[in-house]
Amino acid sequence: MTHDPDTRPTLLVSACLLGQPVRYDGHSKGLPATLRDTLAARYRLVVICPEVAGGLPTPRPAAEIHGGDGHAVLRRDATVRTGAGGDVSAEFIAGAAQALQLAQQHGCRIALLKANSPSCGNRQVYSGRFDGQLQDGQGVTAALLGAHGIRVYNETQLELLLAKLAD
Repeated sequence: MTHDPDTRPTLLVSACLLGQPVRYDGHSKGLPATLRDTLAARYRLVVICPEVAGGLPTPRPAAEIHGGDGHAVLRRDATVRTGAGGDVSAEFIAGAAQALQLAQQHGCRIALLKANSPSCGNRQVYSGRFDGQLQDGQGVTAALLGAHGIRVYNETQLELLLAKLAD
């Protein structure tokens, strides 16, 4: 008896989107169960929270990128800082590297990450001033994945992600 290999594409997913309470505030931003089920049916899911993987606790102080975006953090031209000024750049970079390693290990070419996060935001991140304002740019993990050819989507782009299967 032979076993059919799983031919579904692999998708790297932010743990918080799957309901895991790993966000800085100890909560999740879980997608509705129907969407989680659809993703699990169409993709082999590989789950990570880059911030936890990088060594940060849950809960933890909120952090924002100061002086640029994730690309600038990776070049060491910007930092990830807490509201109290603590520099957590090293943990964010370490978590991004772990996410990349996991994605490459599992052959992920696409990722679904949390919008606006200093790790996972793929289009915008918070300003670094803790004023609730967004600016264009990517988080540290999204920037590193993108630099290695992994296409990053966020939860507001699920239609695009699910349509990708038709490609």
